[in-house]
Amino acid sequence: MNTRMRRAAFAVAAGAMAVSLAACGSAKESSGGADKSADSKKKGDAITVGLLLPENQTARYEKFDRPLIEKKVSELTNGKGKVVYANAKQDATQQNQQVDTMITNKVDVLIIDAVDAAAIKNSVQKAKDAGIPVVAYDRLAQGPIDAYTSFDNETVGKTQGEALLKALGSKAKSGKIVMMNGSSTDPNAAQFKKGAHDVLDGKVNVGKEYDTKEWKPENANSNMEGAISALGKKNIVGVYSANDGMAGGIITALKSAGIANVPVTGQDAELAGVQRIVSGAQYMSVYKPYAPEADAAAEMAVNLAQGKSLDSVAKDKVDSPTTKGVPSILVAVTSLTKDNIKDTVIKDGVYTVSDICTAQYKAACDKAGLK
Repeated sequence: MNTRMRRAAFAVAAGAMAVSLAACGSAKESSGGADKSADSKKKGDAITVGLLLPENQTARYEKFDRPLIEKKVSELTNGKGKVVYANAKQDATQQNQQVDTMITNKVDVLIIDAVDAAAIKNSVQKAKDAGIPVVAYDRLAQGPIDAYTSFDNETVGKTQGEALLKALGSKAKSGKIVMMNGSSTDPNAAQFKKGAHDVLDGKVNVGKEYDTKEWKPENANSNMEGAISALGKKNIVGVYSANDGMAGGIITALKSAGIANVPVTGQDAELAGVQRIVSGAQYMSVYKPYAPEADAAAEMAVNLAQGKSLDSVAKDKVDSPTTKGVPSILVAVTSLTKDNIKDTVIKDGVYTVSDICTAQYKAACDKAGLK
């Protein structure tokens, strides 16, 4: 073999060894998010967090989740960490493409609130194979996720069911209730529904029940119109709505049909929902303090990106359909009614009295003692 050929052979062998070593490193990274590569540790605070949120129909994602996560990441990294953001606008295929882009751009960790918990599975695996840990945010994504934070979703449904029973009182079985559950692609919706049924079954008569496509208020409105037509407007005594956005569509349908004084539940403590509670159009919402959830996601993501353990952060363990014992942080919730608006969303700085008590709601606010 001449000198040139020996040099070429050496170069090929060296390159193959480098690829082999790199592959070993990737395998080590993918076997445990908390043991991310030495490169991550060298980065220290200069990390990049990919944040993928599912939709913009619900006000919370752009108003609360995104800015809260960005703020906490900055605090935890002394201003050196950055968040790269994308919103899937309720399109699971688009969200999978966004994961691909984040992998191509070599983010250090991903926070994913899945549009479709099952459809995201392959993308989570891709991230894992690339040595990028994944924090499932708010919804329990399938695939080899490294961490998860959300609320106790069955407790959310139970809280809604208990509030509806309280509002109905002795009228609980005097007519029919309508159950407007969330999207079937969202695992949280199934947990909300289960929690609600655990409380309501045997104590109310469910006349109609829907899994509402994409959580959209207009779909809830259409479903409610169908329920009114099927059951008769005099026979509906209450409505279980899984969130505030759908509650808005439901209440519009009730008003159009001339139905009043029917308790409607909700969730997320959206401003419009809180205003409807003040006015009496909506009975309750579930207040989920977004700051603790967002902070938990940011802290777990930063720890994973820096190769640190989650043992001191995540005290719970949750099983997904594909992954067992996922380190998790579950945040408590509160039933929000007219009686505790001051002690919840106002006290926590989510809204001010002036945010809630616009001219349209001033009289109702005065009556509720919100001044």
